[in-house]
Amino acid sequence: MNNIYLTSFVSKNLRSCQLKQLSILEKVAQICDKNNIDYWLDGGTLLGAVRHGGFIPWDDDIDIGMSLEGMKRFIKVAPHELPNNLFLQTPETDPTNKEPIIKIRDLNSLYIEAGDTFNTPYQKGLYIDIFPFINYPTIPRSWVKKLCKGISKSYSILHKQHYYSLRSFTEFFYFEIQYWSYRLIWCILCTVCKKDTYLSNILHNNGYGIMHRIDSVYPLSEIKFEGKTFKAPRNVDAYLKDLYKNYMDVPPKEKQIVHAVYIHPELNTL
Repeated sequence: MNNIYLTSFVSKNLRSCQLKQLSILEKVAQICDKNNIDYWLDGGTLLGAVRHGGFIPWDDDIDIGMSLEGMKRFIKVAPHELPNNLFLQTPETDPTNKEPIIKIRDLNSLYIEAGDTFNTPYQKGLYIDIFPFINYPTIPRSWVKKLCKGISKSYSILHKQHYYSLRSFTEFFYFEIQYWSYRLIWCILCTVCKKDTYLSNILHNNGYGIMHRIDSVYPLSEIKFEGKTFKAPRNVDAYLKDLYKNYMDVPPKEKQIVHAVYIHPELNTL
């Protein structure tokens, strides 16, 4: 049942949430520029920049992309350059966090999504997502969609909480075999096929099998987001069509959903 008081509270705090996330993005962009690390606005953030000039009005997160190599470099330098209130969240820095996505978290805030648990102490502040991109083998898109869907689904199931039961054991065994079978096929294709045409998110994060042409991403361009300039793919139109098809169509009201179930943008005013 929908709680109108909680919904109203989240709505009132949404803009404060967005502005704090914008400040995180500015700091990340500053670190990337200083260290010659490529990044670009991705997903709903890029869509918002084009369609709304900034945040999609009901959006409450920021997505950026980096090459996998660029992300590895960012992970090395970021802990030394991020201010004390920002936390680089990876499986290594926050082992209780099971997501494969790298996040920059604001420690002076609280952001709760569906699926979050208080049984483990991983950081739950406002964040921006950083998605690592890799080159894909030049194979039919239908193959990519099948392999990505299989790898993403099996990975998700294998990493969710399991309870001891015959069904749980059977499920785990089945998806373990599926995961490694698909991974083996992918490795073979990467070995025998060229990887100079397409790139996309790492397989765990690419359940829809999206692919972008490399020449639609590089060389990077620039775009305005909330009045500030950030890096963007070279061909923004082609990139967004890969993701959303008719991306300028605004979804109906019932699909304009905030991800968070609770937002507290500022915990301490000291």
